Amino acid sequence: MDEIIHLFCIVADRLKQVKPHPNVNLFPSEVVTIGLLYALKGNGFSAFYRWLSRNFRHFFPALPDRTRTHRLLAHYSDLADYFLDDPTFFTVLDSFGIELIHPKREGRSQQQLGKKGKSNHRWIVGVKLVPLLNNRGEVVNWTWGTANMHDQHFRQVATLYDGETIALSDSGFVQKDAPPSNIKLCRRGTWNERMTIETTYSLLTRLLHAKRMTQRRARHLEAHLAYLAALVNVIVQSCASYSLAWTDFTV
Repeated sequence: MDEIIHLFCIVADRLKQVKPHPNVNLFPSEVVTIGLLYALKGNGFSAFYRWLSRNFRHFFPALPDRTRTHRLLAHYSDLADYFLDDPTFFTVLDSFGIELIHPKREGRSQQQLGKKGKSNHRWIVGVKLVPLLNNRGEVVNWTWGTANMHDQHFRQVATLYDGETIALSDSGFVQKDAPPSNIKLCRRGTWNERMTIETTYSLLTRLLHAKRMTQRRARHLEAHLAYLAALVNVIVQSCASYSLAWTDFTV
């Protein structure tokens, strides 16, 4: 309960300039808080909605039905950008594989969202999340694509900040025939600053259970990733400001 109140206070303070539509039942800050809770809970949306409705409906008395709530999260996901942070002199760029279905189920549906690719030296059928992190571990920008896409397709996440930061990356993001940019190749065993990404990926894997997701539509997957990026920043900033541990954010 304390975690939900803490999240809502942070969200309300960050979105105080956003004006709600006069006919809405849920304020934007309430929807974004639900989105952050969804990213924190890390289950399928049906299970999350049952948990939220059963235990915390008194916090959200105007909570609509499950499908309407799911659509609201996608509609308001752009507000998660309010939680992105500024780049520092050095940033870190890498990709994070997310499995959507088991490889044996590949090709069974024409509406399949994920594609087959490698993540951590194993085959998955899913997508890649590509965040740009500053030296505090906060997300500056992010994008995503199917798992079969090469990391070079995601270079624009860092090149948008050319002149503001130097993005430390592995060889996957470096193009020999590309003009000089702010992406710097870090060979194995060098540039310990890149370990920031490992800390964040540990947070995504162990606390937020983001290695596996269940979305089947691109707009809902993108909304989940947007709230996930915002939640990473909320956790990192709260841990730094209030001397909290990651485990204090479990619900």
